[in-house]
Amino acid sequence: MTVVLVTGASGHLGRLVVDALLERGKPAGDIVATARDLDAIADLAARGVQTRRADYTDPASLDAAFAGVDRLLLVSSSAVGSRVEQHANVVDAASRAGVDLVAYTSIANADTGGLALAAEHLETERLLRERGVPTVLLRNGWYVENYTENLDPVLATGSVVGSAGGGKVSAAARRDYAEAAAAVLLADDQPGKVYELGGDVPFTLAELAATLAEATGREIGYRDLTIEEHTATLESAGVPAPYAALLVDSDQGIGRGALHVDGGDLSRLIGRPTTSLTEAVRAAVAG
Repeated sequence: MTVVLVTGASGHLGRLVVDALLERGKPAGDIVATARDLDAIADLAARGVQTRRADYTDPASLDAAFAGVDRLLLVSSSAVGSRVEQHANVVDAASRAGVDLVAYTSIANADTGGLALAAEHLETERLLRERGVPTVLLRNGWYVENYTENLDPVLATGSVVGSAGGGKVSAAARRDYAEAAAAVLLADDQPGKVYELGGDVPFTLAELAATLAEATGREIGYRDLTIEEHTATLESAGVPAPYAALLVDSDQGIGRGALHVDGGDLSRLIGRPTTSLTEAVRAAVAG
């Protein structure tokens, strides 16, 4: 019996990983789902999954949650700016618990892309190496949901706005990344592996706009902005300045290929083609 733990199971990705483990035949009783608030994952407990409280800022909770765990998925914290300290708590607790494998959701091309968002991921990767924890890196690319989950501004203005120029992004659906994580957690001989994960067919933001136009029957185009224009547009929409800067930096990264992944790791892991942009957009529009 191999016990697999998924952190952040109340979040989008973590919950999908639990679903994927169950779909792949992992017994519910051999899966541990953690969250800061157990009420948020009560439905998983009702399905027979073990649920335990775990807070990245509370080492004692991590020690209790990781007891008896063989393999662990560390879903990166959403607390940008505080990730390294939080991840260090998880890594140290995993080491104390004698976990056989930690799978960490890093970012695509973390060591070569130069994204501001990559800094904390790279520091976490370094921590894992220094602590000597058996590790597999899941360097996830962009989620297509970054574009499809809030279409109201696009539909209202008829424009996808950004500053990525003609750069291509290898985005994929969260479910694709979740299935890949489940496949890795269930496989043997994973320590030391690094997976660069992204969609099979990269696209530009102009191609995103064209796909949205086709799916909605509306005129939608891509408006490419300068760094200053993009920053001002985001801040005027209520995006806090530090987060706006990260979004603009990410678009600049897309422009130079930082989120372009072409190795095919994701589709190989999940055993099927990744979700296409057209499929994702049509599902979002229908929903």
